[in-house]
Amino acid sequence: MVEMSVKEARSKLSTLLKRVEGGDEIVILRRGKKVARLVPSHGQERRLPNLKDFRASIRIKGDSLSGAVLAERKGTRY
Repeated sequence: MVEMSVKEARSKLSTLLKRVEGGDEIVILRRGKKVARLVPSHGQERRLPNLKDFRASIRIKGDSLSGAVLAERKGTRY
């Protein structure tokens, strides 16, 4: 992780972007405090799985829950 001032980052922006593409992380400082972070964007577009595919992969075994609840209610009427 590289830290540099806003002024230095502004003058070396294209160099910084090449380093970030290579996998480096750059932290931009303003008056000694961290204000921004440059990180590579590749590989982060699809961090979560597609929910449609996930739902399709789930297989339910046995009776449905709603059927079990209805059967239990019929069997134990008060």
